[in-house]
Amino acid sequence: MKLIKMNEVQAQKVSWLWYPYIPYGKITLIQGDPGDGKTTFVLAIAALLTNGKPMPESEDTAAMPVTVIYQTAEDGLADTIKPRLEEVSADCSRVIVIDESEQALTLSDSRIEQAIIKTNAKLLILDPLQAYLGNNVDMHRANEIRPIFKALAGVAERTGCAILIIGHMNKMNGAKGLYRGLGSIDIAAAVRSILNEKEKKSS
Repeated sequence: MKLIKMNEVQAQKVSWLWYPYIPYGKITLIQGDPGDGKTTFVLAIAALLTNGKPMPESEDTAAMPVTVIYQTAEDGLADTIKPRLEEVSADCSRVIVIDESEQALTLSDSRIEQAIIKTNAKLLILDPLQAYLGNNVDMHRANEIRPIFKALAGVAERTGCAILIIGHMNKMNGAKGLYRGLGSIDIAAAVRSILNEKEKKSS
């Protein structure tokens, strides 16, 4: 058994890809109803990052272009994603996709960390959450969700990469955005920051 004394822990400040919404080395969840423009939003973020442009409302006036890994299970790369990237003037040479043609990717897949390290990516986007949980994972069961997100958080922390996951909302209109995400509330509890369609919350 290994014990850690808190007086021996060196305090660190959170580093932000986009303050105060998307932290480096952590998981961020963006969720909204179908048609709200979640994919358009994250592609616009990718365009800014790959061109080295500052984020909206950011105090930074200049930045270096960075690599973004973008995984989608809902749209075709050639007929949908590529045209949309070109539409927002993204540097497509800096947008990387892990090939899923032979093996589907999951949140627990070792290829995620390997790809981040190999490309030195600063942002990983997974669109949508449900497609990357794995066939045998029930997103409504906390005991199945927690280990997966803990492992993914470890990847983010070790690599310093910001991980942005897109999630869909349930039909509980009128409820707080925090409780409208599909699946267990532990999904929201396991991430560092949550961006909802009508409200933004950083925990």
